[in-house]
Amino acid sequence: MKGLKTVYICSECEYKSPKWMGKCPSCGAWNSFAEDVEEASPASASAAPKRISMLPMSENNRAVSFCDLEIPEYMRQQTGLNELDRVLGGGLVHGSVVLLSGEPGIGKSTLLMQICDALGASKRVLYISGEESGGQLKLRANRLGVIGKNLSILTETNIENILKECEKVKPDVMIVDSIQTIYSAGVNSAPGSVSQVRETALSFINKAKSAGMSVIMVGHVNKEGSIAGPKVLEHMVDAVLYFEGERNQAYRIIRAIKNRYGSTNEIGVFEMGDRGLIEVENPSEMLLAGRPKNISGNCAVCTLEGTRPLIAEIQALVTQTAFPAPRRTTNGIDYNRMCLIIAVLEKRLGLKFYQNDVYLNVIGGLHLDEPASDVSVAMALISSMTNRIIPDDLIAIGELGLAGECRAVSNLEQRVKEAARLGFTRAVVPHKNIEKRKLSCEGIKIIPIRGIYEVLNLMKEAE
Repeated sequence: MKGLKTVYICSECEYKSPKWMGKCPSCGAWNSFAEDVEEASPASASAAPKRISMLPMSENNRAVSFCDLEIPEYMRQQTGLNELDRVLGGGLVHGSVVLLSGEPGIGKSTLLMQICDALGASKRVLYISGEESGGQLKLRANRLGVIGKNLSILTETNIENILKECEKVKPDVMIVDSIQTIYSAGVNSAPGSVSQVRETALSFINKAKSAGMSVIMVGHVNKEGSIAGPKVLEHMVDAVLYFEGERNQAYRIIRAIKNRYGSTNEIGVFEMGDRGLIEVENPSEMLLAGRPKNISGNCAVCTLEGTRPLIAEIQALVTQTAFPAPRRTTNGIDYNRMCLIIAVLEKRLGLKFYQNDVYLNVIGGLHLDEPASDVSVAMALISSMTNRIIPDDLIAIGELGLAGECRAVSNLEQRVKEAARLGFTRAVVPHKNIEKRKLSCEGIKIIPIRGIYEVLNLMKEAE
């Protein structure tokens, strides 16, 4: 097309280049350039299209004393799903913009359709679909049992038409599914490109802030697992939620990567059923379901996700290798962390892991990223290596140092109480926690340890 030229834009820092490059010279990111189209020369002011995203949010903005500001009673709105409200920090904040992303088919559209009923009880909801027709949305709503009170459906992808219709409907909550399908006539590039995603997202954000309207946008992910489009999209919104889960498993986890109005450590657990997503109020029982009895290489651990304690099951398999270089595989635990624990066990206890393949797995698709699971991982590895069985009623909590010492962890009392509630009768904990504060919990015996040597002796005694 005349007057247009092809450029390549870095999705991380939006650096422009006339040709594709493997590494961005501005931010150093690899394989971040995406093809885009822009005008070859700037047009005159009268002929240039007016970009909505560059309009001021309000012409009557005035500075207000901080002491005079008050929090309105309607500041948070319940979505009808307690697990989602937990991740958002207590509910959907008035005038906020939330970005929800996840793999295709994970359940993003299903989740948003389900919350329309609870939001529609007291608010006007506008559902903008750029991927499905109205009949397809009605079919899903009937399957999920959604009545759709105060719910309006708009199947449109042009941002100018969407904002015009928004002025007529005047919704309190707007759902956009998805931001990659929306385009602006003032940007000469395909929908989903870096320029289109940036401009359309800015338009929705400005509308949300000026009209006091909450906006939930669905964002697609690329093959690397990150949100498609410019990285600045995550900086512009108020909250970024990731919908995680395995296709062959029924359980889904919502995790907050960014949240201006709440904690980013909380998670929400759901189970995908015939009638949509079902809240899992007790994830620990779900994660321990089907746990094998009297099998080596199996150990339980209590990890914290925000304020919620979760009991997870760690399984290890150590087998003799048939190759010059033994294989190391992890699922749910950082690979480098596992290698560090193996090195400590080899150096301090003399176990010959270098002659064996090691496979480590966390049941239920959970990802453990806190060091409080180190002792449990070490016990599972020792158990599989020596074929000693860890008692089913024993749980291990603690961090390991390079010298083999067991270091203190946070919120130990909360973890132990959760373990006692689920039937564990013995808890291996760091001795440092007991020195600082006396720990007592009914129904469970506390076993303090100072290092990895005591772990090995404990397993010999249990045998």
